[in-house]
Amino acid sequence: MTDSRPLHPHTRLLHAGQPGFNGDGNAPVNAAIVRTSTVRFATVAQMDALKKRRQVGEQVSLYGRHGTDTHRALEAALCTLEGANHAWLAPSGVAAITLGMLSLLGHGDHVLITDSVYDPVPHRIVSTLFARFGIESSYFDPLTQPIEEHLRSNTRVVYAESPGSILFEVLDIPAIARATHAHGALLMVDNTWAAGYLQAPMDLGADLVACALTKYQGGHSDLMQGALLARDDALARRILATYEALGYAVSADDASLVLRGLRTLPVRMAQHGRHVLEVANWLLAQPEVENVYCPGLPSDPGHALWKRDFSGHNGLLSVQFKDFTGQQLNAFADALQLHSIGASWGGYESLALPVTSAALAPHQGWQRAQKQREQAGLPPSAGVVRLHVGLEDVGDLTADLQQAIQHACSVR
Repeated sequence: MTDSRPLHPHTRLLHAGQPGFNGDGNAPVNAAIVRTSTVRFATVAQMDALKKRRQVGEQVSLYGRHGTDTHRALEAALCTLEGANHAWLAPSGVAAITLGMLSLLGHGDHVLITDSVYDPVPHRIVSTLFARFGIESSYFDPLTQPIEEHLRSNTRVVYAESPGSILFEVLDIPAIARATHAHGALLMVDNTWAAGYLQAPMDLGADLVACALTKYQGGHSDLMQGALLARDDALARRILATYEALGYAVSADDASLVLRGLRTLPVRMAQHGRHVLEVANWLLAQPEVENVYCPGLPSDPGHALWKRDFSGHNGLLSVQFKDFTGQQLNAFADALQLHSIGASWGGYESLALPVTSAALAPHQGWQRAQKQREQAGLPPSAGVVRLHVGLEDVGDLTADLQQAIQHACSVR
């Protein structure tokens, strides 16, 4: 191209990691799926040269666990997506988060965590690994509590997720980053909601980004994978040392599936974003609905920050009904026909998941909502139903929701 203007992000994503032309001047459109356990070398000198390159942080393969050209293509595409210089593939999103945490934290260190993060962080990583390794942890509500009041002398990492899990609280990542760095700590952000596409946390001040590729990057609900990304070379060397010790590996086939999913990410996200706002506004018009948690709605408390830091919306919302019992929440989900009951999201299909008030109790935002109900003389809410609005026709989806609401209302 003779035009020197920068390429649009959509264009860069479509071409990132694409194989180059060979000596004969031809090339496939997609990266080949290269499977191997053993990597062969022409000479010992060439093997030693690759060892030295890997020791300083370069992602080259000395063994099948280090990945192949298929993995390098996906890593390159993910770096393009997130604006990173280094990427590590992990067997799941939780594995990517664990990799980041264990790379930065040791015995006696403290990690400060926003209180609305993905549930496995407190219940699987913090309460098991960190408790055994002597890593301290605590939580805070960044919407109402100044982060400076929660940072400790031994705080090494602040971990945040924006929007939050279930209630989708939007956080001021630049402000959190400034406070974190002023304290001498590092900021790690879970960017799964935005799929690395709708928000760029590293541009906002994050040092590390974790993402569950299982969700939108894969896009078809047929794989498990995660990624950790960074810009800083010194930080990358710390992560690589932990990555090697943990022995993480993902299959070339799964890496290829994520790479395929990335090529259609822009068009899928655009449709998810359109559909979720149509469904959210439809729900708000229903007399049985008390609240819809969806940052794309002007009525959402996080809407202004969402408009500032995000370029679009994904397919998630949570709906709170006015007086549904827990039994009615389950009846609503059971009655749905186009929305399957499932704990994940990010595929092409619509899903529903009832989340009880007990599960939401750690969220300060939920506690505030419950207190407001109490002050208004209303009984405690039983919880919410999280919906992932898929690519189906919106009219069909709202009709499905309508009949499920009617069914739940008949259950007493």
